[in-house]
Amino acid sequence: MKLQLVSAMVLHRRGYGDTSLLLELFTPAHGRVPVIARGAGAPRSRRRGLLQPFVPLQLAWRGRGEVGTLAVVEADGVPLPLSGHALYAGFYLNELLVRLLPRGEAAPDLFRHYHHALIRLASGEDLEGVLRPFELRLLEALGYAPELARRIDGAPVVVEERYRCDPGSGVTVAGSADPETYSGEVLLALSQGRLPVSPALRREARRLMRRLLAPHLGGKPLKSRELFRTMRADSGASPNLL
Repeated sequence: MKLQLVSAMVLHRRGYGDTSLLLELFTPAHGRVPVIARGAGAPRSRRRGLLQPFVPLQLAWRGRGEVGTLAVVEADGVPLPLSGHALYAGFYLNELLVRLLPRGEAAPDLFRHYHHALIRLASGEDLEGVLRPFELRLLEALGYAPELARRIDGAPVVVEERYRCDPGSGVTVAGSADPETYSGEVLLALSQGRLPVSPALRREARRLMRRLLAPHLGGKPLKSRELFRTMRADSGASPNLL
């Protein structure tokens, strides 16, 4: 049977045996897919340079079990040139997908949003303006995102109010004793795929998205956040974006 090439990006790779690689791929039609690339870990393998994060690919694999075997791979464009903070942000997006995206479930819209987010990061756009909307897109794709533009009683969120936002229920008006609240401006901006300009409101948006992601990530820390924290400590000036 003729193999059909599909679009794909490598989310993660590690050595497998002496000369092979175990890959976590993201594809539109199959979602997250684990694949073994036999011989691709050898120093002189042509595939070694292709099979890494942020390289658009066309590929095919064989096998009906949980883990396939890579059969064909070719570049589908130039590698996305992520560096500095943008590189850490790209690793963060990849880790979110590996941790949260189920295997074998089609996600064409999320794949498109992911690829677009990487292009924006590579072009030097505002990192937080890329990360926060993608975090919400991911939660929406998984069915975990609360409605941010309306309260749970159906009333619209307004800019002037402050609100609670609970991962399991949604948005309610904040009481005077509530310890963690969010501006209506933040909720409305995120619901529209953007961020406010104010640094204080951006910090609120980051805090909110961490709160919404936390129940689904479990207690294991994200390695990309730890790496970014270390880089911030070394540079002494980098903002906390993840």
